[in-house]
Amino acid sequence: MARLRTHYPIPRPFQTLSPKGTQNFLHFHPKKHRSPPKLPPNLTTSINLVKIPLPKIAGLPENAEATTDIHGGQMDHLKKAFDGLETGLTSFLEESDPDWIFYDFAPHWLPPVAARLGISRAFFYIINAWFLAFVGPADALISGSDDRAKPEDFMVPPKWVKFKTKVAYRRFEANWAVGLGQNTDSGFSDSYRQGRVFVGSEAILVRHCYEFEPEWLNLLEEINHRPVVPVGLMPARVQDHYTNKDGDDEIWVTIINWLDGQNKGSVVYVALGSEVTPSQDQLSELAHGLELSEVPFFWVLRKPFGSIESDSVELPAGFEERVKGRGIVWRSWAPQLKILSHDSVGGFLTHCGWGSIVEGLMDGNSRNEEDGSYTRNLVADSIRLVMFENDGKIFRKRAKEMAAIFGDMELQSRYIDNLVEFLQNRRILSETLIA
Repeated sequence: MARLRTHYPIPRPFQTLSPKGTQNFLHFHPKKHRSPPKLPPNLTTSINLVKIPLPKIAGLPENAEATTDIHGGQMDHLKKAFDGLETGLTSFLEESDPDWIFYDFAPHWLPPVAARLGISRAFFYIINAWFLAFVGPADALISGSDDRAKPEDFMVPPKWVKFKTKVAYRRFEANWAVGLGQNTDSGFSDSYRQGRVFVGSEAILVRHCYEFEPEWLNLLEEINHRPVVPVGLMPARVQDHYTNKDGDDEIWVTIINWLDGQNKGSVVYVALGSEVTPSQDQLSELAHGLELSEVPFFWVLRKPFGSIESDSVELPAGFEERVKGRGIVWRSWAPQLKILSHDSVGGFLTHCGWGSIVEGLMDGNSRNEEDGSYTRNLVADSIRLVMFENDGKIFRKRAKEMAAIFGDMELQSRYIDNLVEFLQNRRILSETLIA
């Protein structure tokens, strides 16, 4: 439905995997006040959580170790600190002797280290396949020979896409894409990092499935000359089963009491993700749009973890009083999956992060193509269109069709099984060749 799109690269924790079932290692950011992630009970004896401190550098806030701890202007500093993990992580890999290591785009230095130590390596990407394929082949990313230099070049499909598609950036997104090939304060462009990671990997793992946009998976394999292994959509009902927060039941009772009082399919759920900080104008227009739509809404409006006092934005004066009873502004953590599965929820207005799309699929557009801005009237019109009007039936129909894929737990579980089989077979082959 009405969507607020954002695209930005995110450094992710390293993961190493032993498919033989001996022991798995997971790195997480060791911020003092941050608790270790909860593990499924049946895996607690197989997974060991290891702390690898992020080096401190100038420009990062105290104890900042993840994108949730910073604002956008500090991203290059985080990448620079991330590069400083090389020594510590190398020591860890030398001592632990894992079979596989998974990583994101940022650690361009990691594949050569793993190769030297005889560790199998794979690039693990949690966003959809078309984004990676649109970026381009590894050799062009490394050399900077991609001839797309203007925003207009990114507003059409790239030359290596031979099939018919309408996928392309809008101008405000294309302006961002142009900057991917430019060196940053971290010393390396995002394009270079991505290209080096591609070249050094034995496989590319993508949170995707062949039942949804298979042509992009095939293209990704073709242009990078590496096996591309979809890991499925990793539906959050499975993924988050063991991550319920303390007080979840009490919070849910309050929320469900309100949802139960709404008509079936009448509520639009609004959540912009944990790392999106809208400007004051954006927040105000969104609020006015929800008000003008006259549609019941549940809006999770949390201050992002990395935001500072100067980042704070305010709702329009009197907004909550005017929508009282029809709309809820929720300022703390909320059980998103439970809310989306409630019968009263008929739409999801989101920032369009891939995880949120998987959790609650809905289509639409409410932004200016040139600069990404949106107005209250466009927000209101888009919500009414997708939720109730006849012209919006195509969106509702398509969402139901996709739900048959996105919500098929058996199908998605098979992708995980296929992944494990691939890792085992690839590792056995590598050991045989070495012997």
